Parts: sequence; structure tokens; C-alpha cells
Amino acid sequence: MGIRFENVGIAVRDLDAAIAFFTDLGLTLAGQDTVSGEWADTAVGLDGNHARIALLQTPGGDGRLELFEYLHPDAIETEPARPNDIGMHRVAFQVDDLDAALAIAARHGCHPLRGVANYQDVYRLTYLRGPSGILVMLAEDLRAG
Repeated sequence: MGIRFENVGIAVRDLDAAIAFFTDLGLTLAGQDTVSGEWADTAVGLDGNHARIALLQTPGGDGRLELFEYLHPDAIETEPARPNDIGMHRVAFQVDDLDAALAIAARHGCHPLRGVANYQDVYRLTYLRGPSGILVMLAEDLRAG
């Protein structure tokens, strides 16, 4: 059996703001749609499923994010995930220039949770809260220079 990673899906409260954040970081908007109907109810497991979706792709084409904003049923606000919560809670990107990426994030009101760390002179990295409270890890490979 073959298997290939497809994407990570993230529910957001404001699709346009999330698209702006991730495209400013360097992802490309690959497409947008509105989904609903019996097939969507069956696939997702929600009656009356109706959502706006966007698919974003990394520049190298090896990773994709599917963002979705629920129109029905109503989205349920929860506390943002903490780094030690069980379950999926963060998306990570390697960036060429961490300081430039952080400047872009700051324009969207997103800042490191604590600061920027240096991991054994291999990576400079940080966690920040992106749109809708999404935990985003940004890392710069210090060996790539």
C-alpha cells in the first residue's frame, strides 16, 4: 500500500486573515472553495456541514495547509492549545531568515510566546500564536548559511 502526506487541516475563525498571514510568510494560495452537501456531511461527520476552505502550499511543494472557516454548524471557540496539550496543535515551518519571518508575523499581531531560542547552534526557533490562536513554529537552520 502506498501512502503520501496530503495536508494538515486547521479550523480558523477568519479565513481571509489566516490566508493573509500564511501567504505573507511565503505559502501560495492554491485554491479556495465553499463546500457543503451530503458528501461533505459524510466525509466530515457533521450534519449540515458548510465551510469556506482554502488550500495553501509551501514554495517547495512538499507541504500543504487546508484552512477552513465553518459557516454551519457554528464554529466552537476553545482555549488555544498549549505546547504540552495532548493532540495535534502546531504547524512548523523552516524559514531562510527567522528575523524576517518574525517581522512578517508581527505585522499580523503575532509574536513569539517567550522569545527566540538557539538549539545547539543548529536552529534558531520560536513558537508564536498565529491567526485563530494557531501555534506556529518557525525555525531557521543555522547550518544552511
